[in-house]
Amino acid sequence: MKMLRLLLFLAISLAGCNRSDPIVLIQLHPKNPDIIYVATNDYIYKTRDAGQTWTNLSQGMSYSRVIAMAIDPVYPATVYAGTKGDAVYKSHDGGQHWVSMRSGLDDATITSVVNQFLFDPADAQHIFLATTMGVFETKNGGEQWTKKMEGMKEVLMVVTLGMDPTRPSILYAGTSGGVYKSMDQAGHWVKVNNGLVPPDMVKTSRALNVTSILVDPYEPDTVYAATLAGLYKTTDAAKGWKRIGESLADQMIIAMVLDRTRRGVIYITGRDGVHRSEDGGSTWVVLNRGLATTNIRTIAQSEADPTAFYAGTNGSGLYRSKDAGENWEPMPVVGGKP
Repeated sequence: MKMLRLLLFLAISLAGCNRSDPIVLIQLHPKNPDIIYVATNDYIYKTRDAGQTWTNLSQGMSYSRVIAMAIDPVYPATVYAGTKGDAVYKSHDGGQHWVSMRSGLDDATITSVVNQFLFDPADAQHIFLATTMGVFETKNGGEQWTKKMEGMKEVLMVVTLGMDPTRPSILYAGTSGGVYKSMDQAGHWVKVNNGLVPPDMVKTSRALNVTSILVDPYEPDTVYAATLAGLYKTTDAAKGWKRIGESLADQMIIAMVLDRTRRGVIYITGRDGVHRSEDGGSTWVVLNRGLATTNIRTIAQSEADPTAFYAGTNGSGLYRSKDAGENWEPMPVVGGKP
């Protein structure tokens, strides 16, 4: 009996030791499917062999958590990292060395959270930044940043940005108080909350908290907004929003992907796992086969192979699907500390 208890104790202890770090973000190389970056609560890791081996890339950075990453679409060796508490870093060699890029980011921004990078498709040096202190823009690859908040008076916290791929001058900003729209690449913002946030809630600090906002590449007047209080859709370029996905058991939507190759196909994640809709959000199926946990923090679709998806969990590591989410397999992220 003592031996049985000892074996049970060892099994529980080993299970605890094998618990993986939360995967905060996944950044896939735009051209080489074998190159993947992930960030945990502590470090950035990179694989060059589709997950067989991983390298820690955090040397030269502060120990601030990395919340956002982006790869230059023209020169993929150039990588940007946004942190929680230490602004922006840039690497010219695939993450081997990092330099701080904070000129123009005010002191409050340096100590805030950088949530997302968004490239201008016409110019990779032209980048927009979503932070908890607003939207910033650079036209020279991060050498100098400029705040772009004209018209966005009610909120400071900008969580996510979306761009119309057919008309890059049109931007949407997901904030703690709903959605704003710009027709001139962040020169001026207009609130577009009709059907989204009740007017009496806009001034509360967390009225809705938009977590992701994406423009449909096939129908650019159709925009999806994932929030911590449900999923919304507009088909008239944000003149009015409608609630969708009300059949979902958990309305806290953490991440969202629009399938690049299939019209009307949406993937969302949250505490209830991965869900997919093939009809623009009307009906949903659960895609959790193979996942050790349903608490999914981030999801990404490969640009090289549209059937390949990656999911980052909140404590069970990284997963890959080779069949558009039908089945998942673990990808252990193993790397040493710096």
